[in-house]
Amino acid sequence: MNTRDLKHDSTIPDVQAYRDQRNLAIQRVGVRGLRYPLRWRAGDGEQHTVMQASLDVALPADQKGTHMSRFVALLEGLGQGPALDVAGMLTLHHAMLDRLQALEGQIEFQFPLFLKKIAPVSGVESLLDYQIDVKTRGSHEQAHCELSVTAPVTSLCPCSKEVSAYGAHNQRSHLQLEARLNNARLGDFSPEVLIAIAESQASSEVYGLLKRVDEKHVTERAYDNPKFVEDLVRDVAAALFASKDRYGVSAFCVRAENFESIHNHSAWAELRSSNW
Repeated sequence: MNTRDLKHDSTIPDVQAYRDQRNLAIQRVGVRGLRYPLRWRAGDGEQHTVMQASLDVALPADQKGTHMSRFVALLEGLGQGPALDVAGMLTLHHAMLDRLQALEGQIEFQFPLFLKKIAPVSGVESLLDYQIDVKTRGSHEQAHCELSVTAPVTSLCPCSKEVSAYGAHNQRSHLQLEARLNNARLGDFSPEVLIAIAESQASSEVYGLLKRVDEKHVTERAYDNPKFVEDLVRDVAAALFASKDRYGVSAFCVRAENFESIHNHSAWAELRSSNW
């Protein structure tokens, strides 16, 4: 909006604020598919990335429409403050409800996060990308945060190893960990926590850059640590159960997908905590 618009704004009708006579409340209305720059506070410092944003609120039965431009204005304000983190997402959620004068709503940011990986033998460094999905939901009184990471890993088939005279088929897999977080512990939590849990339970980690000595190491590690897709979700779930008090995880869902190297399809599994 330019200064001319601001000057005459009070004389322009606010159609969205008109009273609606149909008496039908709308649970969710907002914007989605909005690409925007994001500064995220990672463990090794501030990281600049690009997110896909979705923001929405509940609309009362007597209000004609929501003010869509206010969602974009909210994102514009992110550039003026500190880098965002998990705790900051909940603060942003409350700011959205206030700006839109809404009783409840939802925010979802999806973005790639790059972390430095160190090869296991040579020590060479490289970056690896992980997909992050952070959501906030609810009212001022009951808002909560959910964090999801998708980590690429290696899985090696136990059956293939058992029945073969030598070798075993292995493949790249995706481990997706979703966690519902305790609001009082948001400052203790970051995507790196879930990424570390995912990678620790795979047949092997994957890396952006490996030397021959590293390739030998990860190949043999995977061979010594075979996992079905069922093993992946169970082992990750067990690790989440063991660490939930430490990090304030109140509920979770674990998904694994193996991009099978000897089939033209994927194998997958999902395991949820009883309160998910």
